Amino acid sequence: MTVGPGVAEPGPSWGLGGDLPDLNVWLALVVQEHPHHALARRYWEDCAMARTLGQKQHFCRATMLGLVRLLCQPKLMGDGVLGLADAFAIYRQLRDTAGVAFCTDAESADSVLAEWTQGAANPLPARLWSDAWLAAVAESADLRLVSFDADFKRFGLTRCLILQS
Repeated sequence: MTVGPGVAEPGPSWGLGGDLPDLNVWLALVVQEHPHHALARRYWEDCAMARTLGQKQHFCRATMLGLVRLLCQPKLMGDGVLGLADAFAIYRQLRDTAGVAFCTDAESADSVLAEWTQGAANPLPARLWSDAWLAAVAESADLRLVSFDADFKRFGLTRCLILQS
C-alpha cells in the first residue's frame, strides 16, 4: 500500500499491534535536515489518534541500534553529529513517548526469513539482508512495516505502508 501526500490511513487495515517503522522513518523523524523529515512528521502526527486508541509504533533491536549508530556518523550527520550518550538519549526519549513500544524479535522471524532466502525464484541481494530481517520481524509480530523504501514490496508483507511524497 502506498500513501502519498496525505499519508493518513489509520483504521481497519492496521495490524493489531500497530506499526514497525523502518530505520529510515525514525531517522527522518528526528533529523530536521533529512529530506523526508516533513513526510515522517506527517506520518507521526497522523498516527497520534491511533496511539490514543492503543495502536503503537514499535522499535525493534535493529531499528534501535541503527538509529543510535546513524546519529553518531559524521558523514551522515555533519555538524549535527552526536556522541553515543546523546544519540542513545534521543532513542530513549522516543521510546519513552506514549504510544511507542519495543518489539522483541520473535523466534518465528527466523523461519520467515528462511522462507524468503532459501530456494527463492528471485534471489535476495545481500544489500537487502537487513531489510529482510526487519520485514520478518514485522510479519512475525503482526505489525505493519512503514518505510520510504519500496524494496519492501518484494516480501509480500501482510501489512506494509510505503510513504511517498
